[in-house]
Amino acid sequence: MNKIIYGIIILCVIFVSISTKAKMEATEHIEKIVLGAGCFWGVENEYAPIPGVIDVVSGYADGIGIEPNYKAITEPENKNNPNNHAEVVEVTFNKNEISATDLIRHFFEGHDPTQLNRQGNDIGTQYRSVILTTNENQQDQAKQVLAEYQLLLSEAGYGTIATKIKSLAEFHPAEDYHQDYLVKNPDGYCPIHATGIRFNTKKIIKVDNSSLLEEKNIIVIEAEDYCPYCEKFKKDVTDTYQGSIPLTFKLANELNGLDIKAPTWATPTILFLENGSEVFAHQGYMAPEVFYQELGMFKLGKSEAYNVAFNQGTDARFCKQYETFRNTPDGIFIDKLSGAPLFDTNDRFDSKSGWLSFAKPVDGAVYELQDDSYGMQRVEIRSISSGIHLGHVFNDGPDGQPRYCINATVLEFKQRENL
Repeated sequence: MNKIIYGIIILCVIFVSISTKAKMEATEHIEKIVLGAGCFWGVENEYAPIPGVIDVVSGYADGIGIEPNYKAITEPENKNNPNNHAEVVEVTFNKNEISATDLIRHFFEGHDPTQLNRQGNDIGTQYRSVILTTNENQQDQAKQVLAEYQLLLSEAGYGTIATKIKSLAEFHPAEDYHQDYLVKNPDGYCPIHATGIRFNTKKIIKVDNSSLLEEKNIIVIEAEDYCPYCEKFKKDVTDTYQGSIPLTFKLANELNGLDIKAPTWATPTILFLENGSEVFAHQGYMAPEVFYQELGMFKLGKSEAYNVAFNQGTDARFCKQYETFRNTPDGIFIDKLSGAPLFDTNDRFDSKSGWLSFAKPVDGAVYELQDDSYGMQRVEIRSISSGIHLGHVFNDGPDGQPRYCINATVLEFKQRENL
């Protein structure tokens, strides 16, 4: 199969893959857990500001035969009813940033779990201490944390923990006026009944991100455990990336000091930063052609180089970059985005055309496409690594050789001694 047909097939496959993939290719790290620790106004207010918590909703759960609404659960006959619903909060969190274990530790530290069916003056089964889990791992984590906290409480003279740990059957959101109650009513009733006993957790070591606060950088947020889409992105893009913009892998909880707006609950998430601030973010796997298109806009902006690379533009004859590159020392011309080697100065010659000319590319560096634009029949040259347009190849080189006519603005140069 010749190179032209091969190039056409590559583009067709790319187009089909983009147009048929509606679902984000990413590993999601979102979980929910439902917690009851007394009046849900205060509990909601405690969890909302925690880093890694995405959403907190007040509601009702763990009841049988009782309507899940505030009027029903506060009826006098239900005050001591073991089948009454508990006031709870549904916590949605990014386990890439905070674990269920840490949330459960916060739960025990935030109230008095030894009080049965009450928290302070809030008395009744609706105020019971309960953890309602959404998977088996949360069950195991909750039991382990409860055992650890019981030891700490016993050493401090407290009694037995009354918290129940169950699998969540169904969560019922509370009425709208209960949501964000203390935000709407800052002076609202909200006593805290914590014991003051805290877990002996290790001090969190902050990651030094000072090198990311200057110039342009790319961060790939990966998972702490296995993420198939992260591995695919590495294989298809980052394993061969050699570009001049540094690319770093981070966990979602290692972004301190950076101005990140994008959610980080899916991996991979690719962040494009300038001076420590997010310019652009993409959740999920990025195919090479998508990654390099975004990198092109990030690095090149609306420049002539971008127009050449992605709109099949052409440098002006004898342009400034051409004049810089036509007589460089011995070395290699590389893809301006991927950093992959494309052409060698040993194969450069002066065609007097006003564009860089080479007898051949580096082996395996480019592919060819038939180009019938502008009423001409030409063979287009593209970079295999990034897919950007480089120029055209003609059959009018010296001694019967091909002439690879290449746009200088989409290249960078490295001296051989620095390779």
